[in-house]
Amino acid sequence: MNSSAPLFDKIILASGSPRRKEILNSVGWPFEAITAGIDERQHAGEKPLDYVQRLAREKAEAVAGKLENGLVLGADTTVVVGDQLLGQPADDNDARRMLQLLSGKWHEVLTGVALVRVGGQTIVDYERTRVRFVEMSEAEIDWYVSTGEPQGKAGAYAIQGKAGLFIEQIEGDYFNIVGLPIRLVYKMSAKL
Repeated sequence: MNSSAPLFDKIILASGSPRRKEILNSVGWPFEAITAGIDERQHAGEKPLDYVQRLAREKAEAVAGKLENGLVLGADTTVVVGDQLLGQPADDNDARRMLQLLSGKWHEVLTGVALVRVGGQTIVDYERTRVRFVEMSEAEIDWYVSTGEPQGKAGAYAIQGKAGLFIEQIEGDYFNIVGLPIRLVYKMSAKL
């Protein structure tokens, strides 16, 4: 193998997520970002795993439909505690509600990943990571919500930020919790 040859081709990221961009930048993966702008509501009776994979595919396909060539990456991350799917909080009260649900419990972070070769193959997969929060006091929850960090984050927290104070244990891919399981993306891209 030629050591100067790139390890991976440039991708089109079907997302405006700053966290996904940071992960791609951190591993040196060249990309361009185009926001998909799709309806992200969950369908009635749709299981969380089906939901994140459907959204990842729809995001990638929406952007691929605007291009003449390229490899498009779509991803969607959600948090599941018990049988409840926790997306991004609507407001501070919703963030408090989510953090109270997570406090002292294990939950799952699911990310659906889709790669679409424009005019060609599509593959979809997912990553699942388990996360355990410590028992959080009302004061800790109020403090965390007041930082503004929960807004725009699935499950109302960012493990790579201040929420790291309250994470007791993880099982699985750390980058999945941040929003993009980069090892899985790399493995999938090798198949295309």
